[in-house]
Amino acid sequence: MKKVVLVTGANSGIGLALCERLLSQDTEGLQLCLACRNMGRAQAARSALLTFYPTAQVDLLQMDTSSISSVITAAQEVKLRYDQLDHLYLNAGIMPNPQFDVKAFFKGLFSRKVITMFATGEGILTQKDGVTPDGLQEVFATNLFGHFLLVRELEPVLCRAGRTSQLVWTSSSNAHRSAFNLEDIQHQKGTQPYSSSKYASDLLSLALNTHYNKQGLYSSVICPGFVMTSLTYGILPSFPAFLWTLLMPVFWLIRIFTNTFTLTPQNGAEALFWLFRQKPESLDPYAKYHSLTSGLGINYTKQRKMDIDLETSELLYEKLLQLESDVRSKLREKLSPTCS
Repeated sequence: MKKVVLVTGANSGIGLALCERLLSQDTEGLQLCLACRNMGRAQAARSALLTFYPTAQVDLLQMDTSSISSVITAAQEVKLRYDQLDHLYLNAGIMPNPQFDVKAFFKGLFSRKVITMFATGEGILTQKDGVTPDGLQEVFATNLFGHFLLVRELEPVLCRAGRTSQLVWTSSSNAHRSAFNLEDIQHQKGTQPYSSSKYASDLLSLALNTHYNKQGLYSSVICPGFVMTSLTYGILPSFPAFLWTLLMPVFWLIRIFTNTFTLTPQNGAEALFWLFRQKPESLDPYAKYHSLTSGLGINYTKQRKMDIDLETSELLYEKLLQLESDVRSKLREKLSPTCS
């Protein structure tokens, strides 16, 4: 029986790189589903995959994780298509309108934190968040809540008797406890919504293990390292392309001193690919699995303990359940016919 693998945000970056690596290992044994917001880009990604793997089974699914109705509709489609879902990669994410602090950047260049600054953007990046039509903070909805709702909707195909299934969250080294507040889980009052959402995904992964392991569903978290993707280029949107090209040798040089500079999406997908080959039940729920690349270009995966605790993860889970109940009620009211 083919393994069914669904990847959100699969039309580019490490999501697409993961799909390429999965098909390179086992073209015939996979049923791959690319869940994307932009179907034009999704079609292009599918065509690119089929160019190299013409016998592969690659399906497309329209889904915008920032939209409640889109997630629910997509989940219904998944349940109609597949009897089971073996691997769900929760990879879609945004980091909108990043503001670059030039003064902090040059100050950091001459400090002990220069490597950390380059690897995580800590201290030099802030973001301005938006609000979705559902009334949710955009980064929170896209990176975390939409995925949480997707998992909840897909319980019938993820939790099957006698089978194990795997969730994998694409987190970040920028997931800092200091950016997260249980009293403001959507990060309405802060300036680090991306960091907050990624730390929340670390917490949520632990909570999902607590509630779903007995049903055969296991959750893990990865960090892709510093990868040159659209998110990275978006940090400096007005930066000319040729300057990024000039900076690349600098990044390659920095990689001699730190293994977190994976740089390419293929390298950044290393931990995602590594987890696919593991038994989900053998993985540490408190660990984040990091994609790393040596100065010689050798890829490998290493686990590191996350700065999370069970109590906070449970409190977040309860808040997300309450928010889920609220948004479902609002959606029902919106869809109900108005009485005159």
